[in-house]
Amino acid sequence: MSSPQSTLIAPRIPDQRSPRRFPTAPSPRLRARAATATVWYLRLLAAVNIVAVLSLSFRQEVHEHNAGQFFTPYLCTAGLISAALALFLAVVMRRRKRAAWVFNLILAGSLFCLYALALTRDPYREHLFNWFSALLTGLFVAALLLGRREFDAIGDRSNPRLALAVGAGGLLVSGTLGTLLVGATNKVTGASLADKIAYTLLRGVSVGPLADRIATVDAPRWADVIINVLMAATFLLVLYACFRAPRGQALLSEADEEKLRALLERHGERDSLGYFALRRDKAVIFSPTGKAAIGYRVVSGVSLASGDPIGDPEAWPGAIDAWLAEARRHAWTPAVMGASEEAGTIYARHGLDALELGDEAIVDLTDFTLDGRAMRVVRQAHNRVRRAGYTVRVRRHEDIPDDEMALLVDRADHWRDGATERGFSMALGRLGDPGDGRCVMLECRDTDGEPRALLSFVPWGEHGLSLDLMRRDRDCENGLMEFMAVELLLRAGELGVRRISLNFAMFRSVFERGSRLGAGPVLRLWRSILTFFSRWWQIESLYRANAKYRPLWEPRYLLFAKSSDIPRIGLASARAEGFLTSPALPSFTRRAPK
Repeated sequence: MSSPQSTLIAPRIPDQRSPRRFPTAPSPRLRARAATATVWYLRLLAAVNIVAVLSLSFRQEVHEHNAGQFFTPYLCTAGLISAALALFLAVVMRRRKRAAWVFNLILAGSLFCLYALALTRDPYREHLFNWFSALLTGLFVAALLLGRREFDAIGDRSNPRLALAVGAGGLLVSGTLGTLLVGATNKVTGASLADKIAYTLLRGVSVGPLADRIATVDAPRWADVIINVLMAATFLLVLYACFRAPRGQALLSEADEEKLRALLERHGERDSLGYFALRRDKAVIFSPTGKAAIGYRVVSGVSLASGDPIGDPEAWPGAIDAWLAEARRHAWTPAVMGASEEAGTIYARHGLDALELGDEAIVDLTDFTLDGRAMRVVRQAHNRVRRAGYTVRVRRHEDIPDDEMALLVDRADHWRDGATERGFSMALGRLGDPGDGRCVMLECRDTDGEPRALLSFVPWGEHGLSLDLMRRDRDCENGLMEFMAVELLLRAGELGVRRISLNFAMFRSVFERGSRLGAGPVLRLWRSILTFFSRWWQIESLYRANAKYRPLWEPRYLLFAKSSDIPRIGLASARAEGFLTSPALPSFTRRAPK
């Protein structure tokens, strides 16, 4: 019989032949904290420089500690240019731009080496403040080195060329204006043009005593500040040109469009906005399996997707991960316009937050009827327009002859409100394309057979339609759009259609709940604000126009990563939808499309 000790497991003896390995790289948490520390350092220095510019006593204190035997920490110079530089670098470092990391490392690293060399000499190492400045600069450099892996966002290849053009033009304009201002306000006579230009350039660097060495120029304080502001603005524009995000010129290719159409054929019934992913001003990114995709467009540094991902929902997370990784790689701000609740839930698992934008009006044709008191207004408008002699023809685009389609496209362009084609998340952006043969066209003609209005719908799976385009002659009968919508709802069965998505009603719940008895003061105030702005934008009118058909309301959401990005996303969305336009750059600064 064996002894009890024989059943015990012998303690494990470390293998002396394999030395114990210690981690040589900082942990992800340490890297993230170091990268965040660099951003906060730049923010702090921007605030210090701004306060120094506004406060005379503090500015003089900084200048005293930045002259002679003293030196100040990195970017502490009490000037608007250094304030603008620190503020801008804080923004681009927060977006993890690799070029910004290299820029800071070169400047701060060189400065730290200079400070370390200076501290070996007697005049400088005797002052305690110099040690503090060197320590703070060194900590900033150390944080840069620790967090270097966090800064992996790439820039645009055309940035150096654009930065040179902006810098040359901005320096010429601001320098000319500053020189003219110095010449007009100089209190000393006999200054040459070279002295005025030198004074302007030195004042552009700092409002301190740097330019006082030019004895032939004595400009007032307010002129010095204006010159410094002009130069700071120029410098800020140059920095923007250096570090701006790529613009995303890779648009939808023919191969991508074929893959998207295949996904829509299998899964197109899931989302009424799915067909709009075929806009050719969008790019597309697929999941690793190719079973799902996200269409997006880069506007003002925002990677703006719309609707739900296309394809199998089980493959949505892979497409979302790929899209977010692409956004991080280029320092784009990710955002989704008009996502459904199902997609919003999956996006939320990937770190995006949601804000309800409004509701989509969907009419189920099995429940639609013109009977009853609730439909009296729609019924009367339909009968009135029909008695006026208007008729509606409903056809698939593929069934319209080329000459008739050309006429309708021409009329649609003529009836468009303004020169800009509006729409992005819920618009196809084209009409009459041969690839859109399954789209449905409604033509409304008057008693003389002339086209007076049209509606175009894109496919929503096999048995649905989604509104794409609404155009009408401004001189035609009122109620024409309601007449056409009712005609489609009554005759949609001929096309095998069972459900139709109409317009999107922004903030629909506010108008509906805000008018009810017992609505709170905040909700009533919000409704009043929206009603006021509805005088210029069709906010309430779209809700009223859709509500007449007694639709089902499906909520749609804005998805975003950070609340601070919402204003930027709003501007990008307004540009994408065509409500805002920005001036074009000169032709020599534009990059040719690939």
